[in-house]
Amino acid sequence: MSARRIMPVLKTDEVPANLDFYGLLGLEKVMDHGWIATLASPSNPTAQISFTTGDLTGPVTPEVSIEVDDVDAAHAAMVAAGAEIVHPLQDEEWGVRRFFVRDPSGRVVNVVGHR
Repeated sequence: MSARRIMPVLKTDEVPANLDFYGLLGLEKVMDHGWIATLASPSNPTAQISFTTGDLTGPVTPEVSIEVDDVDAAHAAMVAAGAEIVHPLQDEEWGVRRFFVRDPSGRVVNVVGHR
């Protein structure tokens, strides 16, 4: 298993304003579901930042997303290590499979794989 990209997820009530602001730095919108939008560098597409009003299906809003090549293996590793699973492993309607886990400092991490 390996990480494909890591991006901060910033909670805000001002998603459009943040997209405009960070767009001034050369970032381009690569995803917008209304409740979450992501900007990426056109020259380095793994350099990304997301803005969200809150998570659509999760009980909390994660602070970071880590895309892995095998989300099932990542989930199994976290369970085996006794990590706190905050949101169960599940397929989401927008084409990802994901779960949330709490890190040792209490931050919630969205671990995701694309289908």
